Amino acid sequence: MRFAPASMALSLVFVLTASMGQSQAPQAIDPRAAALVAQGRTALGTGNVEGAIDAYEAALAIQPGATAITLDLAEATRRQGLQGKALHYYREALERDPRNVVAISGEGAALLEKGAVEKAKRNLARLQNLCGSSCPEAESLAALIARGPQERVVAADPAKPTGAVAN
Repeated sequence: MRFAPASMALSLVFVLTASMGQSQAPQAIDPRAAALVAQGRTALGTGNVEGAIDAYEAALAIQPGATAITLDLAEATRRQGLQGKALHYYREALERDPRNVVAISGEGAALLEKGAVEKAKRNLARLQNLCGSSCPEAESLAALIARGPQERVVAADPAKPTGAVAN
């Protein structure tokens, strides 16, 4: 019993040291990749989603594993309507940083767009546990969930029957 306080203090030191080793400092972005990211954001702002995706993919080729670039790419693919691909990128970012609120919010939005409302609500609950109800990411996802999943309407030209029947 006389070693209990010392062992508790020592275990606390080990826990703190281990948790500090797990947290990641923001990754410095290579200047070439930063230029491509800026180009991608400009393209996305003007509605050129394909150009933005190309720029973000080129930036990731220069700086593989950059979470910020991966999140930009996820957002661009989501805007293009490729929610499955966007989910892949959001989950890739969450593997690197499970507490990334931007990735959790984006994943929730992509899930909602795919029609997975309950999974999107789980992401919202996770966000609210991490940053509270008033953080911008939680507010944004809550607003999207309140609106509900948007139905996709596919327009197609009606088929016009021809008089001939093929044998």
